[in-house]
Amino acid sequence: MWRNNRLCKLMGIHYPLIQAPMAGSSTPELAIAASRAGGLGSVAAAMLTPDQLHQQCGQVRDHSNGRYNVNFFIHAAPVLDPAKDEAMRDLLKPAYEALGVSDVPQATAPFPSFNQAQLEVMLDERPSVVSFHFGLPDEDMLQDLKQAGIKILCSATCVAEARELEAKGVDAIIAQGFEAGGHRGTFAKPYDKGQIGTMALVPQVVDAVSVPVIAAGGIADGRGIAAALALGADGVQIGTAFLRCPESATNTTYREALEAADDTETRITHAFSGRPARGIENRYIREMAGKEDQFPDFPIPNSLTGPLRAASGKVGSRDYMSLWSGQAGALSRDLPAGELVETLITEAEDIISEMQCS
Repeated sequence: MWRNNRLCKLMGIHYPLIQAPMAGSSTPELAIAASRAGGLGSVAAAMLTPDQLHQQCGQVRDHSNGRYNVNFFIHAAPVLDPAKDEAMRDLLKPAYEALGVSDVPQATAPFPSFNQAQLEVMLDERPSVVSFHFGLPDEDMLQDLKQAGIKILCSATCVAEARELEAKGVDAIIAQGFEAGGHRGTFAKPYDKGQIGTMALVPQVVDAVSVPVIAAGGIADGRGIAAALALGADGVQIGTAFLRCPESATNTTYREALEAADDTETRITHAFSGRPARGIENRYIREMAGKEDQFPDFPIPNSLTGPLRAASGKVGSRDYMSLWSGQAGALSRDLPAGELVETLITEAEDIISEMQCS
């Protein structure tokens, strides 16, 4: 049975479906509901302090079946560049003034890459899975996690990245297609190597590696799950489809934008964080297009755009919000997360049964 495949056995879950970690939108309640329904809920830990990380892991562990994923970013330490910091502050001033917000803040590095303090929390909490975006931590950290019995996942956006991840010992690979919402997981240069759609990427990664492959990007219903399995994937990671669940942290304006997603377009932009990410196109993305050479290193721009995004959401304007969404945003549904998981699995099973009978 497809639901009892090697990914399920590896991670101790009932269905091969991961609720994607989405910093700013994921909540412990969302992870709890996804895990309780038989999938794998995720804690988006990239922006959490160690204390917050302890709290969220404990909450998910104590109120679910104990199977959950914790996700971290792996990025080079940003270098504060006064010229670029001021250039981006100048670019943002008109938007701040339009919303009546106080002066643009000074640039800071708002959160670190995966570090020793976060590692110690993981070794203490021992989640079933830890996943990484933008590559892997150093070998010593990776081995500490594996020796603690934690399974390791990481995103790949091309075959070369997938092969590198397998060589470094990951337990499964998330093949992130170009349709996916939020930050691109690309870590190999040039960035253009990762501009591959899910349907083309997944079978190539499946053929290139021996570990389980998890399809991500543009999957939001049972049809997408069945298609991913037909391409050879052992499971799926789904993000945008969970954003309209009541357990997510998305505000009303964001939810309305997702609901109307069939009338909008998504675009890749560096303008919110300094790193490429896909979201619903809005005024800010359009106005900042082509100005990437004036942005500081990731994640410094977050410290400059954060108050702007919050103010835009507070007044109900989409103009300056980071409306992260994959290209299948129009397929998202307003359902509780547990019910959504059950619906997705039922849809996939119906399609697989029809294909087997035809």
